[in-house]
Amino acid sequence: MFTVNRCSLRHLWCLAALVLLLQTACRSGDADSVAPPAKPVAAVQAMTRALAANDLQAYARLSVPPRQYAQLEQAWAEGHSRWPLTELPLHDQLLPMLQALSAEDGAAGLQRSFDAQLAGQATAVRQAARSMGVFGVQYLRHQDTYTPSQQAHYIQVVETLAAWAADAPLSDRARARASIAALVQAARAVGIDDDAQLQQLGMEPSLQRIGPFLASLKSVLSSYGLDLDASLRGVTGDVISEEGDNALLRLHYPLADKTVSLQIPVTRRDGQWYLTRTLADTDALLRNAQQARQARADADVADAPETTQRADAPPAKP
Repeated sequence: MFTVNRCSLRHLWCLAALVLLLQTACRSGDADSVAPPAKPVAAVQAMTRALAANDLQAYARLSVPPRQYAQLEQAWAEGHSRWPLTELPLHDQLLPMLQALSAEDGAAGLQRSFDAQLAGQATAVRQAARSMGVFGVQYLRHQDTYTPSQQAHYIQVVETLAAWAADAPLSDRARARASIAALVQAARAVGIDDDAQLQQLGMEPSLQRIGPFLASLKSVLSSYGLDLDASLRGVTGDVISEEGDNALLRLHYPLADKTVSLQIPVTRRDGQWYLTRTLADTDALLRNAQQARQARADADVADAPETTQRADAPPAKP
């Protein structure tokens, strides 16, 4: 009997989405020690290796030119940006995840949820994984917002992860208990559970704290047979075309027991190669941050005469 509910399916989708870390990268120390390589494929490989090392600072520095990196730090401090966290899959669920795991009864509550939804339901979980794969592929094939290359890549990812999830011991209670304990400990070590704390800490200190949690998350997935570090370190590729400051790359990476391929555009800026989409996204983010600063400055100027007038006004008669 198929008894896995929607919450269980969401758990499976979350596991699947974590592999998009690869797409994030196929999209620490000081700046001088993290200069991106001069060749486009090597530049992407440097990003994926930084993620494999759980070094979010290095990943961020490799993803944008130094001047833009400094502007992104300022935008973070002013509350206009949470990049590069927004590059990660399920980024809007990071703080809720840390909150749930860090709660006083976090481990017990998650274990109860697992016991009620997944424990011992190997056949149902296997069916859910296969259904997820079929549904995901059908969904992707009917989307017109992806290029043919993107669509082919996403279909490969969904099919591979569905096959992995169908065979992974996702319903094993003892394994789940160990995984939950590891994630709870890692989340509590982060010490961040709301956006105000991210802003107060600043971009680099926040990334330093979150890096070890990313390591624990990948370690848990590896214990279920999904080695994302091997995927990140195993990226290979070649240049399909290069014209001026733009190039198109063909990349390959191992995922579970398959090899997945994708094509991505890259752009050279200030003599180094970066993901075209990342540059476009951060350019737009910084424009919006500047517009917000200007709007605030204009509002302050508009308020100034009224404030002066009130200060100069004669005192009211008794």
